[in-house]
Amino acid sequence: MPFNRPIPESKPQPKSSAGIQTLVKAEKLTQIAVLLPATAVIGWLAGSWLDSKMHQSWIGLAGMVLGGILGLAYVIRLAIATMNESGNGNGTGTGTEKGNPDPKP
Repeated sequence: MPFNRPIPESKPQPKSSAGIQTLVKAEKLTQIAVLLPATAVIGWLAGSWLDSKMHQSWIGLAGMVLGGILGLAYVIRLAIATMNESGNGNGTGTGTEKGNPDPKP
């Protein structure tokens, strides 16, 4: 039986370093870990500044809570985007989006 070569893909696979991809993923996870406390601290500092200007005592706490909520929302959005980049979280690794089941070749 003769051997038939497989049909080559129309686009060659890009040659990218696995080490660079690992560093990019580590940077994204580090960003997630640092972002939440940083937003809470920034909200607390902004609230404390407003406390001193408006002669109130509750704005610092409100700023910290608001910063934490906004930081958590951003962290969740970033985590979902990171999961989608790594193959939609189901191990298929197709890279197609939900709205585009048939990617253009």
